[in-house]
Amino acid sequence: MMRPSTRGLRDIGLLGLLGTLALLAMPTAHAQTAITRDDVIAKLNHYETDTEIDVLALRQQAAERSKSRSKNEPPPSKRPPIAPDLTKLPTFNADIQFDVDTPIVLPDSYQTVGRIADALTQSSLLPYTFLIVGHIESTGRRENNVLLSQRRADAIRDILINTFKITPKRLQSVGLGEEQLLDPARPNAPVNNQVQIMLVGKLADTAPPAHPAPAAAAKKPAKPAKRH
Repeated sequence: MMRPSTRGLRDIGLLGLLGTLALLAMPTAHAQTAITRDDVIAKLNHYETDTEIDVLALRQQAAERSKSRSKNEPPPSKRPPIAPDLTKLPTFNADIQFDVDTPIVLPDSYQTVGRIADALTQSSLLPYTFLIVGHIESTGRRENNVLLSQRRADAIRDILINTFKITPKRLQSVGLGEEQLLDPARPNAPVNNQVQIMLVGKLADTAPPAHPAPAAAAKKPAKPAKRH
């Protein structure tokens, strides 16, 4: 049996090393396009008027619809959006990665959340309130998807408040599961897992009322003249 030459082994080893380096240089499936603070501001800074959103009622509505067992229920690609008014709001779609079937944000996505926080604290967006909307692609049980999307929206809100110190009164969260797919034509596409940040309205004026000017001090009565 012929033994391979030392040079042949060396060439094979070099090719293997080059192949490994090439694989390491390739972007992974979860690589994200870095966003900037200005990207977020450009999408959200379009306030026109306040939008009334009953977040608690919307959560309940999503939960109830996700439990539908009707035989006439349309497939995911044909379901009407559960909250069409949300599609009219200034919105930033964030590709935030979570651990599988959990609301745990993966470390690589903390930069994305940080850029969102940076945008929300800029002067152009500081006067406004926002809604964080969670979504899930159409896989698994619908009712579980609504619950998971709510937990993920809550997780982003908690990070913005606790880590990046955004005032809680500026943020609300709701999970719509697969009840309002971002890409209805592709219900199972990863794009349907994105989290949306929506500008809802202006903060109520919390400036303290102006203090009235102090009243002029009352004049003391003149002392009566002394009699001699």
